[in-house]
Amino acid sequence: MTAPAPLRVLVVDDHSVVRRGVVSYLDVLDDVEVAGEAADGRDALDTLDALDRAGTLPRVVLMDLQMPRMDGVAATAEIARRFPSVRVVILTSFGENERVHAALQHGASGYLLKDAGAAEVAAALYAAARDEVFLDAAVARRVAQDIRGPRRGLGALTAREREILTLVAAGLSNKEIATELVISERTARTHVSNVLGKLNLTSRTQAALVAVREGLVEPG
Repeated sequence: MTAPAPLRVLVVDDHSVVRRGVVSYLDVLDDVEVAGEAADGRDALDTLDALDRAGTLPRVVLMDLQMPRMDGVAATAEIARRFPSVRVVILTSFGENERVHAALQHGASGYLLKDAGAAEVAAALYAAARDEVFLDAAVARRVAQDIRGPRRGLGALTAREREILTLVAAGLSNKEIATELVISERTARTHVSNVLGKLNLTSRTQAALVAVREGLVEPG
């Protein structure tokens, strides 16, 4: 049997020490390959353009938020627009809640702390590659408290929609939700869309944060 292709990752951070530390984590993972490094958002987009032309576009970008020339929020939005198959995981630190919100609204798949260990970095990458949500537990508690919207928003959901929200927060895809609830994938997709609409949210990651805030699931 042919071994599965490694998960290709682009690392973006303007601090070379942080960037090299992340690359060192990734180098010890057998099924992860570093596709390249970039020092800011514009450099990341240029690198992705080159990799795309070569047919070697990475699956995941590990993205710093505060960088010169183009920050992580703007770069995440551009990646979502120009490279829809690429997922972005934010590298964040405490005190960057506002930027985290903005990045999630522009398509980021999750976030982790810059001092995360190798296991957490790997978990975030694998989750993003599977189109799942990864939320660093410590940051999730703080960001969840800041999510805009009425705290009674869950009252607008039906029992089935609350169940859907819990499954979304657990990282299940529409197909997996359909299997879990024995419904069609189309029905699951409709339920997820209804949940996001009723809670005035724009992404599954934001839905997961609401579920954490409301105590439906534990951050992790």
